[in-house]
Amino acid sequence: MSPANPEPARKLVTVFGGSGFIGRYVVGALARQGWRLRVGVRQPHLAHHLQPLGTVGQIMPVQANVRYPDSLAAACIGADAVINLVAILYNAGAQKFDTVNADGAGAVAEAARNAGARRLVHVSAIGADPDSTADYARSKAEGEANARAAFGDAMIVRPSIVFGPEDAFFNRFAGIARLSPALPLIGGGHTRFQPVYAGDVAEGIARLLTLDAAAGKTYEFGGPETFTFRELMEFMLHAIQRRRLLIPLPWSVAKLQAAVLQLLPKPLLTMDQVELLKSDNVVSEAAIEAGLTLEGLGMTPQGIDAIVPAYLVHFRRAGQFTPPDAER
Repeated sequence: MSPANPEPARKLVTVFGGSGFIGRYVVGALARQGWRLRVGVRQPHLAHHLQPLGTVGQIMPVQANVRYPDSLAAACIGADAVINLVAILYNAGAQKFDTVNADGAGAVAEAARNAGARRLVHVSAIGADPDSTADYARSKAEGEANARAAFGDAMIVRPSIVFGPEDAFFNRFAGIARLSPALPLIGGGHTRFQPVYAGDVAEGIARLLTLDAAAGKTYEFGGPETFTFRELMEFMLHAIQRRRLLIPLPWSVAKLQAAVLQLLPKPLLTMDQVELLKSDNVVSEAAIEAGLTLEGLGMTPQGIDAIVPAYLVHFRRAGQFTPPDAER
């Protein structure tokens, strides 16, 4: 396989968090462009699934942890570009919002700067806000600030909710719908989202690495359509051909439920996530007007209709063999 772009073929990019959901798409997109990849992960022996995404020797997992600066420095040696995808959605053990989302972002940026990298892409999230009532959103905003403080030309990418075959959104709710007769609509289900395909996020990040004009700018990545939470649940239920009650849940009740659910080893819902749902998760008008979007990068993002039903098919009563008009 010859590289599509001969320029990156002589260059190395370090991708922190490259073995995760979005990471595997980023690694794949960069491999297709011909980059050499060093993938910084906490457990390299669990990152072998990345190897088939490139040619022999093109992708090399290495041990790195954003809480340990020495490991970041070692992973960045010789890198022309660095991408940080590391983030957590809830606190767990030593993995805290401040140490991972905030301080970790600054540590990666400092390692990239000290290694002489020319580019840094830090992946944040739409809704990052230092004044947010949600700890997650505040930590993401602090991470952006820390990245820029250490690496002035850092490019920030803020995606809306990301979907794809391995996602934790449609798959999670489809799994619940398979077992439960009802689904909760937190706050009434009015929060708006702009779901974006993981492959499009990855392609957008790959394009930023070769775009001089993107240095120091903040991009917001969203799909072609916006939906309320209720509409997304209706879409998911139609895709898996199941009928379920959609029950509006007041914010106060949702917080009480989250207080219990967040005690699980892998929380289904946390009080902080309930707080996040009080704000829409869509691309801002300012980003659209400035061309700091996927469309501004010359891309046409893919919608949920074209992708989601294909990977939710196994949640149907008889999987792919379920009749087209079957619902229950």
